[in-house]
Amino acid sequence: MEESDDESAASSPASDSERCRGEPAERPEGRAPEKTAPAAGAGRRAGFGARTTPAAPPLAGSLLAETAELPGGRTDTEGSGGLTDSEAAAVVLSDLEEAEPSETYANVHAFRKFVKRFGPQKFLERFLPPDVSGESIVQLLLSLGYVPRNLPPRVGAAHYVKLMRLLELAMGRICELRPRLENFCSVAHVLGALRTARNILVITGAGISTSLGIPDFRSSEGFYSKMAALGLEDPQEVFDIRVFHDNPMVFYSIAHMILPPKDVRAPLHRFLTLLQDKGKLLRNYTQNIDNIEANAGLRPEKMVQCHGSLASASCVTCRYQVEGTRLYPALEKGELAYCPRCDKKRLACMRRDDSADDPSFGVMKPDITFFGEDLPRAYHSQHARDLRDCDLLLSIGTSLRVAPVSDMVDKVAPHVPQVLINRDPIPSCNFDVSFLGYCDDTVSYLCDQLGRDWDIDHPDYRSIVGADRRNLEVHGTGEKGVFEVHNRARAAKLAAAAPKPAPGPDLVLLEPELP
Repeated sequence: MEESDDESAASSPASDSERCRGEPAERPEGRAPEKTAPAAGAGRRAGFGARTTPAAPPLAGSLLAETAELPGGRTDTEGSGGLTDSEAAAVVLSDLEEAEPSETYANVHAFRKFVKRFGPQKFLERFLPPDVSGESIVQLLLSLGYVPRNLPPRVGAAHYVKLMRLLELAMGRICELRPRLENFCSVAHVLGALRTARNILVITGAGISTSLGIPDFRSSEGFYSKMAALGLEDPQEVFDIRVFHDNPMVFYSIAHMILPPKDVRAPLHRFLTLLQDKGKLLRNYTQNIDNIEANAGLRPEKMVQCHGSLASASCVTCRYQVEGTRLYPALEKGELAYCPRCDKKRLACMRRDDSADDPSFGVMKPDITFFGEDLPRAYHSQHARDLRDCDLLLSIGTSLRVAPVSDMVDKVAPHVPQVLINRDPIPSCNFDVSFLGYCDDTVSYLCDQLGRDWDIDHPDYRSIVGADRRNLEVHGTGEKGVFEVHNRARAAKLAAAAPKPAPGPDLVLLEPELP
């Protein structure tokens, strides 16, 4: 089925295979499909630096002005518990997440394609029902692959304008998604870009350290899964600055789980220093807090620690700063660490029974950016210039679910190639080439293909590429620009360790007794 620029073509019935190519399936009465909202914390979160952003600009025709009055003549602020118009319409980045990839992705892709092709106004005219309600707006957000957060179980009139703002924000993000480059889709293209690039911008996440035994955050074995097992309703609350101020023990009780091992680094960390030593690394924007990139030799001017790091800690009251390692004994024991400069005043407050007014008074907090805190100054001062100057973007070991770092891939110049190195694909981003597999395996394969002067200075590099340099294989997936990286030795080891099926019981034929 050929794609048509006629709007009606997108609303005609289509088979499942055709829908995967981008056409929204026909919906009864023009409504978005009914969906169940994913569990809290299941999508892209603008935490580790969530900030209040300006309200989204109104769409053509002043959409909000047209829809500000609810059915029955009620305005948005009626029954809002005293919320003003500005409070009801306030949009915070953490209010909007990108949903987990799922079997409904083909439909999400189709709705997003409609927005990009015909624009937000046409999308609303086609899919927003005439009897618009808060619930119908939520369903439309889900259809676009976004999850509204921080809403009560029952969405009422008080949240109507805010939901419309979120819908505008979601459609604005979709319109900004870059198209893939037509002439950059092969392994050879990536190798050529690595050879010629002079300003490589690298975005890294927890996936680059999992080979060291450091858990990531969102996988089935990740940190948030372990927190959920402890009974936390929203595991991300342990990194919420409001929760920390109310009860710092929530963080301290689990902090031992995020302490980095000593004096270790993965081949991927050494790949970053290799790019630096070759004069190719523009900047590494790391979302990791373990400080391993710095310990591996990355110079401060070549690195932006977007979410801070455990390298230092500060008093939440007076901002007195110490080396992060001084907190490690307390973090390992799950005991609060207090600021020595605030100690006398804290003890005096305790004697007067004033400590209950501020449970976090004088508590030391590692200098990692919690949800609700702004990103470090280095991010704001560097990222705009780096996005303009980079000539190749690598996104490694990150699901790109945390804004604003996740938005960087959509702000690079359209002609700049973008490469994903990750265990899983990221359907919400249009990477030109994606390598799906272990990060260490992928960069080892690429460096091996580039020649001896690209060998990674790490003891595991030789065993990863293999003595005969044939241990790593790259196969196409059938999708343009998407490849899978296979480690033959690891696969054989996993196969050998797989439990053998238990033998079936012996069958005994019993002859009937004769009378």
